[in-house]
Amino acid sequence: MKFKRRAMKADVPSTAMGDIAFNLLIFFVILARAQDDSHLQWQPAAASKLEGVNNAKVSVVIDRNNKLHLNGQELGQAQLAKGISDLLGNAPQGQRTVLLKVHKEATAMYYEPVIESISEAGGDLVHILEEKK
Repeated sequence: MKFKRRAMKADVPSTAMGDIAFNLLIFFVILARAQDDSHLQWQPAAASKLEGVNNAKVSVVIDRNNKLHLNGQELGQAQLAKGISDLLGNAPQGQRTVLLKVHKEATAMYYEPVIESISEAGGDLVHILEEKK
């Protein structure tokens, strides 16, 4: 005995596609925000006769609240040297630039250990300052 096969009809609900698109949109917005370090409360110190700097792979920021950030991600002092070393990898001398941005009201108690960690990781330290006017 032969049975006739029914044609399968699969409909994709349009509401499911809308949900997927919305979730992807939220995902990419969160990722874009994670790379942005504009939320840091940082005001540079001022100096005269400043020189420019080439691009750097690593940026260390000490913000107004004395919190430490490595490439925009908050971390503790204990993880800083390893984090910098991992980011620099096997870069040759001269391409191991680490930008140090310190809020103008930060004290030596917060930025001296950071300078030591950058040196320990083999980075070339560059301070970010604002030109005096």
